[in-house]
Amino acid sequence: MSGYPQGSGYPYGAPPANPYGSAPPQPYGGAPPQPYGAAPPQPYGAASSQPHGYGAPQPSAPYSKPEKPGKTQGVGYEHPPPAAGYGTASPFAALLPSQFPPGTDPNLVACFQMADQDGSGLIDDKELQRALSSYDQSFSLRTVHLLMYLFTSSNIRKIGPKEFTSLFYSLQNWRAIFERFDRDRSGRIDASELREALLSLGYAVSPVVLDLLLTKYDKTSGKIKAIEYDNFIECCLTVKGLTDKFKEKDTMYAGSATFTYESFMLTVLPFLIA
Repeated sequence: MSGYPQGSGYPYGAPPANPYGSAPPQPYGGAPPQPYGAAPPQPYGAASSQPHGYGAPQPSAPYSKPEKPGKTQGVGYEHPPPAAGYGTASPFAALLPSQFPPGTDPNLVACFQMADQDGSGLIDDKELQRALSSYDQSFSLRTVHLLMYLFTSSNIRKIGPKEFTSLFYSLQNWRAIFERFDRDRSGRIDASELREALLSLGYAVSPVVLDLLLTKYDKTSGKIKAIEYDNFIECCLTVKGLTDKFKEKDTMYAGSATFTYESFMLTVLPFLIA
């Protein structure tokens, strides 16, 4: 199997024997086995007689192709810098120095400089947390860590002026999206509102994934099936981050990709250990 060291076997023990006499496992990205009586599977992205998911048209993949570097999405936020290919660079690589983009709001520059108490040109996670709270954007350290990882492609938990600016304007757009879909002004969005919010960001998640997200990010552990703004941001960061990493491997935008064991672990673990 590709991705495992030659001659060393699987890194977590030999694969178990096929105990039930079932067919050999499908390769990663292959069509899953169908339940008894189900219609024959269609290729991912093929046209279907049934509406896709919640009624949205089915594209070739549940996400769109990325814009050219430097361009913004329809919602107005810039893409975080692309990560170096996994397996060739460490997620703990040093962050390169950066500058504020031309035309940055002077108040935002002052906010960063106030947080950068040692004048290093970088702020850490707690400094970023305080800087955001001064703009009525209060988040847990876990959410701050996810923000830093997504906008720096590094786990060193430092962020510079350029990344801080992109992060700040992205949060403004995400807040606007949350408020747009929080139609009853309850301070929470429910399942249908979350689905629409994610669609507006370009992510068409399945009903099963949507239910998992609600259970994870609902502060009542899924009892009311709704999430508040701070957890909405963490939810968006997770969906966006994992999708962007997947798209790096899905070069044909077909909704399937092949990962080595190492690249899979390095894709998922930063979102677990934030």
